[in-house]
Formats: sequence, C-alpha cells, structure tokens
Amino acid sequence: MVDHDRLREDPLFATLCEQPDVEGRQRRRERDRGNPLAGKSTLNRLETAVATVNNRYKKIGWDEAAIAGTFVDVFLSSYQSPPQQIVLDLDATDDPLHGHQEGRFFHRYYDCYCYLPLYIFCDDHLLCAKLRQANHGESRGAREELERIVAHVRTCWPHVQILVRGDSGFSSDELMRWCDHNDVEYVFGMARNKRLLRRLQADLDLAQRKHARTGQPVRRFKDFTYRTLKSWSRRRRIVGKAEFLDKGANPRFVVTSLSKKTIDGRQLYEQLYCARGEMENRIKEQQLYLFADRTSSHTMHANQLRLWFSSIAYSLLSELRRRALRGTDLETAQCDTIRLKLLKIGAQVRISVRRISVRLASSYPYQQTFLQAYANLSRAGPPPA
Repeated sequence: MVDHDRLREDPLFATLCEQPDVEGRQRRRERDRGNPLAGKSTLNRLETAVATVNNRYKKIGWDEAAIAGTFVDVFLSSYQSPPQQIVLDLDATDDPLHGHQEGRFFHRYYDCYCYLPLYIFCDDHLLCAKLRQANHGESRGAREELERIVAHVRTCWPHVQILVRGDSGFSSDELMRWCDHNDVEYVFGMARNKRLLRRLQADLDLAQRKHARTGQPVRRFKDFTYRTLKSWSRRRRIVGKAEFLDKGANPRFVVTSLSKKTIDGRQLYEQLYCARGEMENRIKEQQLYLFADRTSSHTMHANQLRLWFSSIAYSLLSELRRRALRGTDLETAQCDTIRLKLLKIGAQVRISVRRISVRLASSYPYQQTFLQAYANLSRAGPPPA
C-alpha cells in the first residue's frame, strides 16, 4: 500500500496506465487533485468487491474468469507461430498465514497454518496461480485448471503436443485418466512404497556393489509397469532410478504415459523430469521478490486477487526480460535485480503539452543496459493484440 500511495502520484506511471490526465489536475474532488490514479481505499474496495456490481456503493468489481484467461492469452501472444510441443509444469507451495484468514488450515508437512496455491508454468510463462485451502492434496483442482488451459491453448493451436509434468503430489488417477482421454502426455513423480522398492531392489544392490568398488556415485534405471492396489484404474509405465551415493541409497520413481520407443528411462528422468526444478525457482522468485505470500486479507476472495496482482507483476517482468533485456547483462536476472538496477532509479520527469521527458543522471551505472533495453523495445514494437 505504501508503494501504491507513491505511485498514484507518478505521472510516468499514469502514462504507462494510459491515463490521459497524467498530473491529476482534472480530478473531480479537491483532495484527489495531483493524484492521477486511484488511492488505496479504492484498491481495498476492489479487493472486497463481488463479481456482480449492482448498487451505488459497489461500482467496481473483477472478473475471475477474465483474469485467469489473460495469463494464457499473454503466453499465446508471445509466439509468432505455434510450437510443436509445450510442457506444462504443475506445482503447489505453502503460503504461511499468521492470522485467522478464511480457509486457513494446518498443514502437517509444512508445519504451519497456510494456503496451498497451485501454480502452472510453461517455461517462464505463468499460466495459473490458484489460491487453495491446505486441507486437501496437491492435485485438488489441478484437473479443472488443466482442462481450462488446454482448451484455451487448443483453440489457437489445435495441433500442438502437450506434456504435463509434476511431482508425486499430482500422480492421481483422476488427473492421469483425464490426460489419457484428452491426448495429453504426462510424467509425474511417484512416492516410494514397499512394492516399488521391491521391484528396484536388485538394481539397488548392483549400484551399491559398484559404488563400493569405485567410490563414485552410481545410477541405474529400470522400466516396468505397475498398478496401485486400489486407487489406479489401470497399469502404467514406471521408471525407477536406482542410485547409490556416499550417503546411501537414493531410489526415485516416475510414472509416465510416454512409451519406451518415444524416450528411454534415463532420458525421461534426467532430461525431462528433472527439468521441472526450474519451475520451483520461478515460484520462489514470485514469493520472495513480488510478495505472492501477502495474503493477509480476511477473505480468500480478496487474497486470490492479491495473488493475481503478484502474478501480473511477474508476467510483466518476464515479458520485459524476453522483449527488452535479451542480449544484455540482465537477460537472465531475477525480478529483484531488474527492479533494483532498471526500475528503482532516480529520474527527472518533465511534462509539456506535447511530450513527457525522462532525464536520468549521467552517473547512472547501468545506463548502457537501459539504452539497450529501450532500443530492443523500440525494434520489437507493441506486443500482439
């Protein structure tokens, strides 16, 4: 809110928001003049607004479906032509709560009261940030969100191949059956159990003996089919990793719809499944530097909007990385570095009838990066509508 109170006075920010009265001189109320943008009380009313605005005191609202769909639209517009394949990464993380917010529950694994938001990424494109209660498993609601996103993507790219990737929390029969019935491939982690470990024991013994001889980490892979005793509706392909390290055995399992002819077990695990770790970095980036965990409002409805505000900020900075910072020192920088070196800088803003000029200090240490970013944006032109 402090940042908002400062930014509402900023004529440059008002210009970026396409506000025609960039100095706020034409505001109706005297106390609002000089502030071209709305104040924090308006933002608070927006957070608590309902979808249907039908009285004189509730003149603003927000459309949940439209906001959720915008993230997919931004992703689709970033491609000049449809890709052959996309990989959708699913993950859930804890959002600790320190009050009595609506929908709070104690999560035993994270050892705190929290929400359990669902994130879906494609590379560094954020497609979904769904706030959820923590009293259900990671996969709850994932099928519905995937169904919405896949349908949206296929309206524009009907022939694209889609692969879904996630950890063991998403290896539910409901989600995998939906993927099977909708021509969506998947690779999910699998929680260890006694039956799976028995299938891998011979390879673990071989790995242990080789490690004892060489003193080096040893990794072997085994392909087999498997079905749970109760929860799965059919047998599925499992790839087991029999690894022995200095600290001991480190077995891992993944379940997939991909055939052996398409990809072997080692490639599946090392090149395809392990690549999902990059998504966890994206979530940390949003939570640590863009305040995705500021869900301190009483209602889940308002906290969902706050999560989307953070998600929109992440999408804007990701688009800035792709369009403006390519070929610069900040091409792979995290959001906090971009904010510190490129956005949170002193400047003199002068407003005339025909233009708004921004003057930076000659001693600004990253002026070449700033100029290169501006040149990249100028060459790229406006994003597709």
